[in-house]
Amino acid sequence: MRTEVTLQGLQAALSPVRLARKSIGFVPTMGNLHQGHIALVKEAKKYCDVVVVSIFVNPTQFGAGEDFEKYPRTLEADSQLLADAGCDMIFAPSVQQMYGNKPQLTTVQVDDIANDLCGKSRPGHFTGVATVVTKLFNMVQPNAAFFGEKDWQQLAVIRHLTTDLCFSIDIIGVPIVRDEQGLALSSRNGYLSSEEKQTAIQIYQTLKMVEQDIKSGQTDLDAILQRGRDYLASQGFVVDYLEARTPDLKPVNDIQQDMIILAAAKLGSTRLIDNLHIKSIH
Repeated sequence: MRTEVTLQGLQAALSPVRLARKSIGFVPTMGNLHQGHIALVKEAKKYCDVVVVSIFVNPTQFGAGEDFEKYPRTLEADSQLLADAGCDMIFAPSVQQMYGNKPQLTTVQVDDIANDLCGKSRPGHFTGVATVVTKLFNMVQPNAAFFGEKDWQQLAVIRHLTTDLCFSIDIIGVPIVRDEQGLALSSRNGYLSSEEKQTAIQIYQTLKMVEQDIKSGQTDLDAILQRGRDYLASQGFVVDYLEARTPDLKPVNDIQQDMIILAAAKLGSTRLIDNLHIKSIH
C-alpha cells in the first residue's frame, strides 16, 4: 500500500493502473476510521481492481461551532487498518493541496434535498461535501465510489451531483455497520462517555419502534413520529429531527410505500445520526 499526499503523486501512481485498464474503486473518508469504513473498503475490493481511500478532514463542511478543530487526526492507525483491509493506496492531501492559496470562488451546490433535514440545521454543510467530493472525483477519476448508508442524505446528494455533473462513476451505497447493541458505528461515537454510549442505543431502538408501529397497521405517520421524538427527548436527547422520507428524500404521502426513517439528535455535545429503511408492505 502506498500513500500519496499531492495531486501529482496521486496521478502518477494511478496512471499505470489506467493504462492497464484496471478499475479504480474510491472510498472518500475524513479518517478516524472504524469498521464501518473498512466495510466500504471490502465492498470496493469486490467490485474493483485497485482501491483508493482518501483521508481528508474537510474544513468547508463544518459550520461555526462544530468540531473541525477537535476532529481526531489518526493517520498512522488509519493506515494500519487500511493496509490490513487490503487497500492499495491512501490519498492524504493537506488543506493547502485541496484548496490552494487563492480564494475558493467555485462551489458545488445541490438544491432541494440538501436544504432539508441535516441541511436545515447545518447550513452550507452539503455545499462543503458536494464541493470536496467533486474535487476528489476529478482527482481520483474512479470507476466506482463507495459511501455508507448511515448518512442517507449525503448519499442522495452525491448520487444527484454525480448524475447532474455527468460523472461516469457508479455510486454504491453500503449498509450501516452497527455494534452488537445496535449503535451505528461513527467516528463521533468516540466523543461519547460510556454512559452516553448506553443511551445512544436508544436512537436505533426508536427507529425500530417507529417501524413496529407502521407495520402494526397504524396509519397516522405524524403521530407515530411524534411519539418517537417524545421518547428520544425523554431519554435525554435534544432531537434535531425524526422524519420519514421516500428513498430519494421526497415527502411520504402513503404510509405503505417504501420509506426511510431518518433521525438526528444531540447527546451532550455529540450530534448523532441514524436511519432505517422500511420496505413497502404492499
